[in-house]
Amino acid sequence: MTKAGNKGGNLRDKLDGNELDLSLSDLNEVPVKELAALPKATVLDLSCNKLSTLPSDFCGLTHLVKLDLSKNKLQQLPADFGRLVNLQHLDLLNNRLVTLPVSFAQLKSLKWLDLKDNPLDPVLAKVAGDCLDEKQCKQCANKVLQHMKAVQADQERERQRRLEVEREAEKKREAKQQAKEAKERELRKREKAEEKERRRKEYDAQKASKKEQEKKPKKETNQAPKSKSGSRPRKPPPRKHARSWVMLKVLLLLLLLCVAGGLVACRMTGLQQQPLCNSVNTIYDNAVQGLRHHEILRWVLQTDSQQ
Repeated sequence: MTKAGNKGGNLRDKLDGNELDLSLSDLNEVPVKELAALPKATVLDLSCNKLSTLPSDFCGLTHLVKLDLSKNKLQQLPADFGRLVNLQHLDLLNNRLVTLPVSFAQLKSLKWLDLKDNPLDPVLAKVAGDCLDEKQCKQCANKVLQHMKAVQADQERERQRRLEVEREAEKKREAKQQAKEAKERELRKREKAEEKERRRKEYDAQKASKKEQEKKPKKETNQAPKSKSGSRPRKPPPRKHARSWVMLKVLLLLLLLCVAGGLVACRMTGLQQQPLCNSVNTIYDNAVQGLRHHEILRWVLQTDSQQ
């Protein structure tokens, strides 16, 4: 690539007051670094070169007041071209520009503009009009600035609209996420409550079962009282003294049988003359005598009635 330094030596040699003429220098790129070292060069002529683009750091040459870029091959200007806030005169004749960057609206000092012989967008071309004389070029600068400000405002509104749409979409996503999280929390809460209720029922069932098992022995021991409240009565268990009384009766019966047998033997056999039988017969006679007075009989009857 050919630079001004290669074609015309040091740029300072070409500086004439505040004007720097680099036209017809066969430049393919702008020597931005060298130009930045010459802040006195407020008027820069880069016409009739082979420039197809301008580097972004070109917009840092904010000391420029007049700039001639005519008759190059520029297809677009840098996005931040509006940083050249001191620019008053701009010649873009005969390039390949279709549109201008939105930041062009920031060139508030621009008083003169030529956009002829560019394949401009029809709307922009109509706004720019011709630049055949000083008056038309000044009108072009004013109209284009107003147009670019409107474009900038439209783009800002569109940007704000998109931001609003994005914010609304984000809010909806957040609301949806919050609703989902709330639903999940409610589900977990319900499941936890159901689990707690299930465990409580199991606990109550176990407690009731244990209580029922503890009551069973009491039911068996309290069967007699229940019979008084309407349940089927049961016979009371035999008491110990009743069994003893039966045994006593049996023994008395055996004794009576023995006595009766001995009595019969003593009164109706040949043993009547024996001393033992004499005693037995005497006792028998006394017993019969007592029965006649009902004393023993009354005693037996009284005893039976008490049982």
